[in-house]
Amino acid sequence: MPQGTPDYTFIRTFAELENFADDCRDIEWMGFDTEFIGEKRYQTLLCLIQISCEHGYYLLDPIAVDNLDPFLDILEDPAVVKITHAGDNDYRLMNKQFDCIPQNVFDTQIAAGFIGHRYPTSFAKLVEAETGDVLGKGSAVTDWSKRPMSPKQIKYALNDVIYLRELYDKIMEQLAANGRQEWALEECAAMTTEEYYYRDPNHEFLNSNIARSSRTKDRVFLLRLYEWRRSTAEHKNYSKEMILQSKLISQLTRGVRGGLSSMLENRRLPQSTVKRYGQLFVDMYEREATPEELAIAKSIQRSSQEDEEDDMLIELLYLIMKYRANEADISHALVMPRNAIKRMKQDPETRKTILGSGWRKELLGPDFVGWLNNFNNLKLKIEGGKISLEA
Repeated sequence: MPQGTPDYTFIRTFAELENFADDCRDIEWMGFDTEFIGEKRYQTLLCLIQISCEHGYYLLDPIAVDNLDPFLDILEDPAVVKITHAGDNDYRLMNKQFDCIPQNVFDTQIAAGFIGHRYPTSFAKLVEAETGDVLGKGSAVTDWSKRPMSPKQIKYALNDVIYLRELYDKIMEQLAANGRQEWALEECAAMTTEEYYYRDPNHEFLNSNIARSSRTKDRVFLLRLYEWRRSTAEHKNYSKEMILQSKLISQLTRGVRGGLSSMLENRRLPQSTVKRYGQLFVDMYEREATPEELAIAKSIQRSSQEDEEDDMLIELLYLIMKYRANEADISHALVMPRNAIKRMKQDPETRKTILGSGWRKELLGPDFVGWLNNFNNLKLKIEGGKISLEA
């Protein structure tokens, strides 16, 4: 681990940011990380951007500099490799607040999953495994908006970018040796597309287990409730949990059927919430559904007896996926999460997005892809101690 804090430049004005951009016109790579505050806020507060490149280390203060265009131009420059660790949150923040879509990105957490590391793995664990250096305890839980920053905060912040180039070199060398470089770069490149940052405005409702087990009228209420919580949080710049706790949504969905008096008598619902918003919730529940709301509400399939058979098939396919990933020394969590197979079964478009014609399809093999494409006709057979899948 480097002793002390390395020399760095603190960028606090737009003129200093322009000077940085001018100095960096010839760079081939840039490592970066961000510190932000999202707790108790709807709009995340970007507090600090840490940068490393051929010319040294920089700390950019986005609280003091409200125009980040020169930095964003570098993020969107395909000639410059951007190196991050777990950069998904950083890029999503930049996209949401500045409509920025990065180009030519390399994420050490993603790439490490192709050389035998678990995915996800922490920055500290990856640094220790690949360089031997041990990062000390930092200031992850701290007030990054506070100025002036403490020496401890500055050292912690710089540590997040000091190792990025070294990790890039070491991981790229191993990827070239094991023939996985193309796969890793393909996975990183997903973050350079507009589709990557799209999120369905009704994603909370569409992924809600409450909605899946509810009747249509309850689903419409739930759809409206999620949207009311989101829009209210955005208007007040509060977190959604500060507007309405997620743990209350199930009780509200059941309680609102009996009207205001029923909710007031429900000991699991805070009286302050019911007194403040109860009549609003009742009106929300009783209002006639629009055709658009009905279409969204009915797009979710209700649970059925077939789910048990599907669950067994999904579990078996998931285990096969894990086996093939482990054989290739690739983290199975990087290949796909547990719920991905179920989503692919329900939505052919999701299947195309996840498998496509890329590295996952090559890794899993034509038989696996065939099973997914014919999931509705797939049968599980156990004969003579052997398990088989037949479409």
